Amino acid sequence: MAELSGIALVTGASTGIGRHLVEGLAARGMAVAGLARSEDRLRTAMDEVAAATGARTLAVAADVTDRKSVQDAVERVVAELGQIDLLVNNAGLIDAAEEPLWEADPDQWWDVVSSHLKGAFLLCRTVVPWMVLRNHGRIVNIASGQSLRARPEFSAYGVGKTGLMRITEALAGALEGSDVHAFDLSPGVVDTQMTRGMSMWRGFTDWTPPERVIEFVAAVAAGELDQWSGRFLRVGADELDTVRALTPQGAARQLRLLPYGDDDPLA
Repeated sequence: MAELSGIALVTGASTGIGRHLVEGLAARGMAVAGLARSEDRLRTAMDEVAAATGARTLAVAADVTDRKSVQDAVERVVAELGQIDLLVNNAGLIDAAEEPLWEADPDQWWDVVSSHLKGAFLLCRTVVPWMVLRNHGRIVNIASGQSLRARPEFSAYGVGKTGLMRITEALAGALEGSDVHAFDLSPGVVDTQMTRGMSMWRGFTDWTPPERVIEFVAAVAAGELDQWSGRFLRVGADELDTVRALTPQGAARQLRLLPYGDDDPLA
């Protein structure tokens, strides 16, 4: 297991993939701050990680869609742990009911989209300037298969995850030439409370091991995948050794229109 150093900030850290990432990064030597809305559950999770790994951890209750909450949280992380080297935007909701878009509750629908887009935007807006100032940092936006294709029963989640890919690409373009890089990482199908609650995964057993997700994020943190900045990686389909050795060209692994033929004017 490769050793890491520095400070990681993981959102949605109290459960699921975020909780796995906190422990995996801490076990590799990073000091890890976790953000989540539920303070008691988050504090318990971070204390458990500290006890299991001996790493420095910090629990910061915050609403990632609230500008002041994010600002205060990041200031506390920097004051208590230091400048952030790795930001993982993992927090996000999913559609409360599996139903077509026109039947969705408008407020809940927007809450889901906002949790992914406004949350990542506010964290990046607050953290990335300091990465740029230090010319060092990595941002991982947790993507999904639904970043690439729509599921009609999860329209808000799909919009949020697809928009997150555009945030990643915009970040990577603005950061080109620096030692700050941004990535889309789909974790595959990890066995979490969220995935078990989705009808599309009912009866599914071929779960992606959380350790595979941790390995990819650790490789990003170590600077081993910088050539993939602004692009989509998928745990469980991509092999880490393969993508380490590849340098993608053109618009590979980015969202683009497929031309209808050679004479398509948008080709």
